[in-house]
Amino acid sequence: MRTLSQAELLDLWERGHALHPIDRGLLAIHAAFPETQGESVADWPLGQRNRALAQWRCASFGARLRGWTACRQCAQALEFELDAHAITQTPVATGAQAVESGGAAFRLPTSRDLARIAAIDDADEAARRLVEQCWLDEAGTPGAWSDAQVEAIGEALARADPLAEIVLDFDCPACGESFQESLDLPAFVWAEMEAQARRLLWEIHTLASAYGWSEAAILALNASRRARYLEMVRT
Repeated sequence: MRTLSQAELLDLWERGHALHPIDRGLLAIHAAFPETQGESVADWPLGQRNRALAQWRCASFGARLRGWTACRQCAQALEFELDAHAITQTPVATGAQAVESGGAAFRLPTSRDLARIAAIDDADEAARRLVEQCWLDEAGTPGAWSDAQVEAIGEALARADPLAEIVLDFDCPACGESFQESLDLPAFVWAEMEAQARRLLWEIHTLASAYGWSEAAILALNASRRARYLEMVRT
């Protein structure tokens, strides 16, 4: 893994700006892990993808991951904090692993599978379609699975790849509601990277306007010296 320079981070943000959130995560992995350039990261199990993104996040922004959500019952703002380093230490499943449930075999879900169901609004239908896509056994009819069977298959896949879905537990202090939410790590990390990119663009604009320096010259300054110049511009 390599840590991106500020210029590379801006380039990554620009290239991923118009992409779907799923594709942005894959783009970031390719940029941070050059050894994956000839590899289809879209076919990695989701846990492997999430661990790679957590590794890049730790290297780029630190391990302390903080965010906000809202209580489902009363809309109270709730803060959460997560140690991204713990994610990087969690073992992940490999793409060669098959999971058995109810006498049928399934492969682990991938980013490509998520992209295929991204437009489905109904959660139950999306879960069924995901299970059908991961089905390896050609004996039988996928559509004959009951809702309970689909749920059992999903649980078996989740046990086999525990990082595929990062679930956060919340207890609202305002109304006492307890609930869970999934953390979309690609979208979360990209939002952090985009915020950093926009801060860099503001710094470049401010210093270029004040001193006439080029973008490359401004990015070549270390963060401390650049902050001092910005402070002088504001005074």
